[in-house]
Amino acid sequence: MGKNIVVPASRIFGWRKLFLSVLVAVLVTAILAFSPGQVTALAHVERTANTFAGCQIFPSNNIWNQDISALPVAANSANYMASIGLNNHLDGSFGSGQWAGSPLGFPYSVVPAGQPTVPVSFTYASESDPGPYPIPPNAPIEGGAQSSGDRHVIVLNSGTCKLYETYSSYPQPDGSWKAGSGAIWDLNSNALRPQGWTSADAAGLPMFAGFARYDEIVAGVITHALRFTVNQTQQAYIWPARHYASSNTNPNLPPMGLRLRLKASFDISPYSPQTRIILTALQHYGMIVADNGSCCFISGTHDDRWNNPDVLELRNVLLSNFDVVDESSLEISPDSAEARSSSPATASPSPTPTPAKRPTATSSHVRVSIEMPVASPTPVMLAPDQKKQQPGVAHVKEQQNWMYMAIPVAGVMLLLGGFWWRRRQLRSVKRE
Repeated sequence: MGKNIVVPASRIFGWRKLFLSVLVAVLVTAILAFSPGQVTALAHVERTANTFAGCQIFPSNNIWNQDISALPVAANSANYMASIGLNNHLDGSFGSGQWAGSPLGFPYSVVPAGQPTVPVSFTYASESDPGPYPIPPNAPIEGGAQSSGDRHVIVLNSGTCKLYETYSSYPQPDGSWKAGSGAIWDLNSNALRPQGWTSADAAGLPMFAGFARYDEIVAGVITHALRFTVNQTQQAYIWPARHYASSNTNPNLPPMGLRLRLKASFDISPYSPQTRIILTALQHYGMIVADNGSCCFISGTHDDRWNNPDVLELRNVLLSNFDVVDESSLEISPDSAEARSSSPATASPSPTPTPAKRPTATSSHVRVSIEMPVASPTPVMLAPDQKKQQPGVAHVKEQQNWMYMAIPVAGVMLLLGGFWWRRRQLRSVKRE
């Protein structure tokens, strides 16, 4: 006859305690794994510099990549903004599809290290970097092949991390190109153009570094200043610009290189996520005057993923919501784009603005120093919904979600295995 098996109560209690402990551990792990705070914390650790096609777009200490949200307002800010036009509004010279038969935004090419190079001849050869340039056959031209506009060609060599930009670019039957001017930028360097030299841009600055790109929208954050144009500039430039394109000496007109910042008090919450990312960048990194043109167009790449109605939202933002920033405290050398890190300015009672120095007429290339008041603006504090747009958040969600799923699943599998083992043990004892 079989024997009745009695399992001691202490063994039952021990098993129940083990079961409850494992269950609680699994539940706590699942809660932590799916917590937005945990995702944000991991994202903070994995923040990366502004990169594209495997290349960092200039070093992290480059002036383009500096957060200027805590810098003081320039002494001549009110006059500069009045001359630009307080009732003018932002606009975006980028988008998806075409307008008037031309692609919206700036097209570009990404080529490998072994891309064949071609000769390029320049109208302004004395201020251009000589070729050859790795321009691929049928490289896209700003405005299209038949454009009568600026016809910029932009090529990024992902193998060497060098940027090639030309202005007024025309392909020739023999495979060479003719252009008005051209510049080659080492993306690993902070070197500026020689003083007084143009580039593919009137301000003598790199163009691609200031473009809004859709890959940044996907990432949820833009971590650099944006390029924009104004109707009229003065015959002067300020760091980091190297060139002017005006004969007007009015000191209240913006010089090339002037940096504007969207006021921290501007409410970005009513806008679409795409637009909020751009506006957040304007509050933290601002936008730099780089050329004469229609006011006040922010430059961006052509990409069929842009939501054009959202791009048009920028038109609701008036220039009266901007200040001119004095970033002269960040300058280390006038011949380098390397910048000191920005830190909150020290408040001072009754600051006295000092007018900007007027450029002298004796120099063909004038640098203007903007004197700054000592008062500091309030540092920007990101709202919770904006924190989700910080660098790396989207990247972390995509790369780490599998880990968050794996942890609770592994716990459940452990429980099931424990049940199976315990049942087998009981059966074995019963048979005995």
